[in-house]
Amino acid sequence: MDPSLFQLVCFYAFAAVTVAAALSVITLRNSVHAVLALVLTFFSTACIWMLAEAEFLAIALIVVYVGAVMVLFLFVVMMLDIDQEKIREGFVKFLPVGLIVAVVMLVEMLGLIGVRVMHVQTMGENPATAAGLSNTAWLGMALYTQYLLPFEIAALILTVGVIAAVALTLRHRTGARKQHPSEQVAVKASDRVRIIKMAAERPAEIQSAPAQESKP
Repeated sequence: MDPSLFQLVCFYAFAAVTVAAALSVITLRNSVHAVLALVLTFFSTACIWMLAEAEFLAIALIVVYVGAVMVLFLFVVMMLDIDQEKIREGFVKFLPVGLIVAVVMLVEMLGLIGVRVMHVQTMGENPATAAGLSNTAWLGMALYTQYLLPFEIAALILTVGVIAAVALTLRHRTGARKQHPSEQVAVKASDRVRIIKMAAERPAEIQSAPAQESKP
């Protein structure tokens, strides 16, 4: 079979699975099944990215989202006691508004695609292929050489966001145990341990058993 034809068949197969799994996420009634369908959606999307020679994005999607985020989502959904009846009531109540928003988003996306088609430009050769490197190697070289400063700024912003999230969720609750690092560092051995000098005590001697009475 022609490799290009086989790649096209794989693309249509992965795309069909992705669309079906994405529709299952919003149509399944069981929350756990919906999360598993979302995992399948991410995995199929990663396969499509592999066909597009975007190996780094495909591996990152599987490792970060499928291997970490979705496992956390699945754990939270299984631990929570979700009332399915209330969810269905809210879904039916806001269904007209949701349909209007979906139609508006579809029109905007189609308009954007039409504008891009009118101003389409021929893309050049894949820079990774031109450099004789893999997609991951070329991305690493470009990220840590040409775009090092933006990468460091993005890492700093994410670090600030993590610290801010921890600070916002850190609340002082009565009755909750917490650690005080400053007090732990200032602890001295003399404050924790007290040595007492005591006189040695001799254990009491065990009295010998009474002599047996002599027979008359």
